[in-house]
Amino acid sequence: MSDLSRITVDPDICHGKPCVRHMRWPVEVVLDMVASGMSINDILADHPELEREDIIACLHYARTLVSGEPARQVA
Repeated sequence: MSDLSRITVDPDICHGKPCVRHMRWPVEVVLDMVASGMSINDILADHPELEREDIIACLHYARTLVSGEPARQVA
């Protein structure tokens, strides 16, 4: 299981969108990279500030949201 504490929401970062570890990496951008066909290794090679666990947390975050669980329990 991934560590959802890696997904943070801060109104001062990216207009309050869920991001990776308070960085300017919105979850949706990471998901776009995965959806475009990039592998985790491709993403990590292109963006060394990200960690494997960050990408897994983004996927888990998206899965949790579409599962219908209340968002307040997610981030």
